[in-house]
Amino acid sequence: MNKSELIEAIAASADIPKAAAGRALDAMVDTVSDSLKKGDSVALVGFGTFSVKERAARTGRNPQTGQTIEISAAKVPTFKAGKALKDSVN
Repeated sequence: MNKSELIEAIAASADIPKAAAGRALDAMVDTVSDSLKKGDSVALVGFGTFSVKERAARTGRNPQTGQTIEISAAKVPTFKAGKALKDSVN
């Protein structure tokens, strides 16, 4: 499912216009992104938790040349599915 299909599904489920569903989805994504930028986590009970984890610096290898390279530390977004979401999938 891509973004436009998700917007159509939200609009049909909530009985609202596609434009309103698109704005709601964009607002949700922006809000989650802003919270993660601040270092906060976003927990949606039953669905899951969005959070940020620190990845340490490490050495890697360029697959084309075999040369060793340094990979810098980074913050990466993560998602942990909640119990209700896991149960609905199985």
